[in-house]
Order: sequence, then C-alpha cells, then structure tokens
Amino acid sequence: MQTNPEALKKQVKQMIEFRNDYSEGAHESILQVLCDINRQQHRGYGEDTYCRQSEEILQKMCGQPQAKLHFIPGGTLANLTVIASILRPYQGVIAADTGHINAHETGAIEATGHKVLSLPNKSGKITASDIQMLSRQHWEDETHEHMVQPGMVYISNTTELGSIYSLDELKNISNVCRELQLPLFLDGARLGYALASRGCDLDLQDIAQYCDVFTMGMTKQGALFGEAVVILNPDLQTDFRYSIKQRGGMLAKGWLMGLQFEALMQDDLYFDLSKHAVSLAMQLREGLEKLGVSFFADSPSNQQFPILPNKVINKLRDSFGFQIIQKADENSSIIRFCTSWATREEDVRALLEAVARAIA
Repeated sequence: MQTNPEALKKQVKQMIEFRNDYSEGAHESILQVLCDINRQQHRGYGEDTYCRQSEEILQKMCGQPQAKLHFIPGGTLANLTVIASILRPYQGVIAADTGHINAHETGAIEATGHKVLSLPNKSGKITASDIQMLSRQHWEDETHEHMVQPGMVYISNTTELGSIYSLDELKNISNVCRELQLPLFLDGARLGYALASRGCDLDLQDIAQYCDVFTMGMTKQGALFGEAVVILNPDLQTDFRYSIKQRGGMLAKGWLMGLQFEALMQDDLYFDLSKHAVSLAMQLREGLEKLGVSFFADSPSNQQFPILPNKVINKLRDSFGFQIIQKADENSSIIRFCTSWATREEDVRALLEAVARAIA
C-alpha cells in the first residue's frame, strides 16, 4: 500500500509552531549528505571517519588541540552522563534553581545518585559570589560530612529564561571554580543561539578557555538529533567512553552524529542558522512591544516570554503552537514563543497580526 503525501498533509491540521526549536526535521544540507552516503559502510560507536574529522574541526575552532569530542543522542542524556562521570558518589552539582537539570529533566541527575544543589537564579543565571557562598557555607559547617559535598558547577548558555552569560560573568565563575577545584560544565543545547544573541561578547574560544566541559547543541540547531560533548580538562577525559556506554548513550550508528556535526560546521552553517533564529525572535519581540506587550524576561535570544491576557492566548491557540509557562495573575499568563533555525519570516508576521487582532 502506497502512502499519498498530499493526502497526509490534508489530514494534519496546519498550525504554525513556536512551541520549541526542534519541531522541524533537519536542515536540507544534512538530509542531502545523508542521502549521498546512505549506502556506505562505517565503523560503529563513534570510531568512524566523520567523528574523527569532527573532532579535528572542533579543536581548530576552539583553539584547543587537546579537546576531546564525543557525541550523545540527546541533551538530558548528555547532561547526566557528563555529571555522573565527574562527581564522586557523595557529591552534588551546583546549578540555578531554574536550570534544566533541576527543573526539566525529571530527576535524571538524582537518578544517577547525585543531588542538584540549587541556587536562586538571577535572570536565569548564577554568579561567582553565589557559588563561593554555597561552597563556604558547606565547608564552614561543622557537620559538613553529613551533607552532600559540592563537586562541580553547571550553567547553561542560553539559560532557561533565554538570557546569556557575558564574558566577565563566565571569567568570574571560572576563576572561582578553579580556586575551589570545582569543574565547570556549560550546557550548550542552545549555544549557537547564545553566541548569535545581541550583546554577546564571548565566542567559542572563550568558552573553551574558561570551561572544563561544554556541549554544543545539535538537536535544537538544525540536526536530526545529537549533542556534541567537548571535554577540555584532561583529567576528565579518561574513560569517558565507558560512562557513555554505561549510561546507554553510545549509539551504534554514531557516525550519523559525526556526519551531521561536520555538515553544520561547513561554511559556518551552524552559526548562520543561529543568527537567522535570533533575528526573527528580535522581530517578534519588537513587534509585540509596539503592541504594548510586556515581557517576563529580558531575553536577547531565540526564546521570548511575553505576558498576554488569557483571552488573547485562547484566541491564538487554534492557529499557533506555544508553551504556557505560568500564570502572571488571574487574567494573564506568561508564555514562550521560540523561533528556530527553520522559522519563516512570514510566520512571525502572521503571529504578530494575530496578536494584534486578538488584542483589538
């Protein structure tokens, strides 16, 4: 029985999605190269030519020839694998209370036997002084051996609120982490969008210089799936592949992720797609501001958090996909609009027109 693509399209109600940045499949260049090499044979488990070439590309981009690159299928799996590989059994990871590992991973870190030591966020971020304070409070307590020991620090760029870390903030956090001997892990599931954001004053080489480990998101940035884990600290590189295998992240067809990473880095495609998403997010924000809409968070990235009347939200639901974050008051709610590498300018215009009609 043959499937009629046109008939399938008619069955699916057309909705313009701003729910997340992974609603679409993959950039066409990735699909093309997958088709081109589909019948070729490759070594498994990340020991193929594409993964080795990707590591060489990454080392040059970071200016760190000692960097090791590993691919893991998804973001939560990457986070828990990295964190579990670094911490001793009695240690925990410091993170913002809004951090992905604390709020949106269903206790995945705790399921590995490690506690998330949360700090109150400041626009989604944590500060060097907060890290220092938490560590000092632990060690100055006479009963510290009865409590979870801080063992590393987790930050994300962008944060869950769409904010980004400045170069000074990253430097300060890194300096404190090294003083306290706490490895610094940066979750870069949306790293490209962070680097493309207005006001961003750091680059990939800065991140490689000041972090012990970071990830470069692929799932949310034009690939079918996959996260690139970059380990800079030689002390953390030993036996990491054992951790990947034990946690279920060693994909037999690992070459699929290496191939996609290489395609995304070709001619700066990764960064161009990121700029596209951020540019449209800024168009959306500016358009909403002209309509008198206020925002919950001051995000310069591809995630925007407007506060809209519930009546307006209900009118938008039939035609647009988005996420309701929380109530703002009895009559309005905070929602999230998320642009992606594949968002179209006409979709942003359609959303703005719909909001204007709903408000009127």
